[in-house]
Amino acid sequence: MSFKHKDLWFWDSWYVQDGDIWHGYFLQAPKSLIDPDARHLNATQRHAVSRDLTNWTDMGTTFEPQRNGAAWDDSTTWTGSVVKGDDGLWHLFYTGTQKSEQSLYQRIGHATSKDLHNWTRVGDGLALDLTGPNADCYEKDHAIGHWHDRAMRDPWVTRDPDGSGWLMYFTARVPGVPEPNAGGAVGFATSPDLVTWTLQPPVFHGGFGQLEVPQVFQVGAHWYCLFCTGSYHWSDQYRRDNPETPVTGTHYLIADHPRGPWRIAPGPFLDGAEPCRRYAARIVDGPQGLVILGFADSGKATFGGYVMDPEPVSIGPDGLLHVETLAQAAE
Repeated sequence: MSFKHKDLWFWDSWYVQDGDIWHGYFLQAPKSLIDPDARHLNATQRHAVSRDLTNWTDMGTTFEPQRNGAAWDDSTTWTGSVVKGDDGLWHLFYTGTQKSEQSLYQRIGHATSKDLHNWTRVGDGLALDLTGPNADCYEKDHAIGHWHDRAMRDPWVTRDPDGSGWLMYFTARVPGVPEPNAGGAVGFATSPDLVTWTLQPPVFHGGFGQLEVPQVFQVGAHWYCLFCTGSYHWSDQYRRDNPETPVTGTHYLIADHPRGPWRIAPGPFLDGAEPCRRYAARIVDGPQGLVILGFADSGKATFGGYVMDPEPVSIGPDGLLHVETLAQAAE
């Protein structure tokens, strides 16, 4: 009962619970493009609902780039997250890019909704850019030959456990690192009200060229920051530190506090393979406990383009995460 469509590819996803209903949001693009790599510049967002994270009711397209002239997000509206604010509204934070910049410079946008499907941008939609006193902590320019974009995407927003404000994490890079695959970072920003955001220094950098689709959550005494990356983006240092053959997939950082210090979880990747089986995974505390969801990838030649069924996740006494296949969980 995985979430799929005969005419559409689905990939990155994020989830929010409202009562006993889970709302899923999925990047989508038409299969008529033929080349799955073309999906990135033809992405919009789809919405579906479920009571069990397995059986989904498709609600159709929910959000897309601005179509009424040049705008900072007139090219793509990529991966994000949804939270319920103190104002009773649902708040969507998303990645936007602009056609005039060839979609190379990413920024973070903000929209609100009363019903989790119809969204209205807050102002022009722009919530956060790499500006302000801490901007120099980030790689701000697209350097041809060094990296393929100006990374500022995949915002994950959660409440600040130490106060009444909010924390945002996002995919970013740090400057001045000679090895491109050692410059990946998890960016950080704070807000008192979900509207005014202050860019802060990254909470983590290193290990990989990019740490995509971060998701920060707490279970027990530990905080976890899920991320995904490709085998070709492992840094030389991480390859030396980890004897595992490089894989593509999802791993995580671990900390005792959401502001860190964060460290790469030891041991093998949480959910990785070569070719990749599942990418851009999320861990959700669903009706049956912790589960992992992500899209079937497996590379360009055999690209899946659908969201796989959830599989159980357990936490060992050492605080480390473990994914069980459905077959293992049934034993």
